[in-house]
Amino acid sequence: MALAAKHPIDFDLPIDLNATGPPETKGLRRDDVKLMILDSKSGDTTHDQFPRLGQYVHPGDLLVMNVSRTLPASFKVKLKRCGKLVAEDVEVRLGQRKSNSVWRVLLIDVNVQQGDEMIFSPNLKAFIRSSKKDQPLTTIWFSLKGNALYNELYKLGEPIRYEYIDEKWGLEQYQTVYGTVPGSVEMVSAGRAFTWELLIRLKKAGVQLANITLHTGLSYYGSDQWQVGPSDSLEEYEVPSDTIEKIRQTKQAGGKIIAIGTTVVRALESAVDSEGISVAKRGWTNLHIDENYSLKVVDGLLTGFHEPKASHLDMLSAFVSPELIRQAYSEAIRTKYLWHEFGDINLIIARDQHERSSFRN
Repeated sequence: MALAAKHPIDFDLPIDLNATGPPETKGLRRDDVKLMILDSKSGDTTHDQFPRLGQYVHPGDLLVMNVSRTLPASFKVKLKRCGKLVAEDVEVRLGQRKSNSVWRVLLIDVNVQQGDEMIFSPNLKAFIRSSKKDQPLTTIWFSLKGNALYNELYKLGEPIRYEYIDEKWGLEQYQTVYGTVPGSVEMVSAGRAFTWELLIRLKKAGVQLANITLHTGLSYYGSDQWQVGPSDSLEEYEVPSDTIEKIRQTKQAGGKIIAIGTTVVRALESAVDSEGISVAKRGWTNLHIDENYSLKVVDGLLTGFHEPKASHLDMLSAFVSPELIRQAYSEAIRTKYLWHEFGDINLIIARDQHERSSFRN
């Protein structure tokens, strides 16, 4: 992977706008975050609080959630070569699942060889299948598979945490309330602010809900030498038939499909036939969505605020022009919105979607 060219959306993010922990740890509610509504046509912005999301979606619209659940994906292991201990406390981060027992992982500050053995616990080992110097991820084969592997991983691991996080928040803080299918190595963070109370209120107001599953891969490889682009990251997904039926009915009735997170956009836009019609589908996707991509399924996006030059900003450019994104992000910085997985939320949607709503708090 070569270094990426200059990104069209770059900006300076003040360090004090990094959300360092979840709202609940500060005595607030999970949904006590700010909401910026960005008109995808005009670039106009509206500022509100996330619990008032129902003011900006219509009865009959469909919110699509990613029900992938976060794995504890960071481990400390012992490394053996030819039966001899060569390193202890080696940090391993899960990157991409390839099968029930094979993963690609990121090894921090250690060199390995094919056949090396990693000791996770007395019950779990892994063996190096392949390691290439020109690639950041190493392929390993676990001694357990399926549910037995997941059970052991949950006993041993911790969530992946980045430098802006101020404390070792537990795995439960890295979950959405509706996540049910273990598989993501990083939190599907756009949906984190939802509470069951808000979801129920939205549903009672006539907003529909549907599910997909997309298991996120590792977003950062520990060095700017490696740029993680969508085309580099195959992610496993499933769009079930009942969700496809809800999409069909919503579009026929004139409602809008609103994705909760970029992962949902990627899954829904991958699950189409040759004519761009939604179909039930499962598999792996490395679909890269940018300003040149014509969205076939999704009409609006609920997402967090993304780092400068992040590949997620490419996807936002399919909804609204890069120039309008830059303007909106400048306003978000000026008005002190918070970034990252525990931060504030941005709804990108056409103006006619949020001029009126029958929803009441």
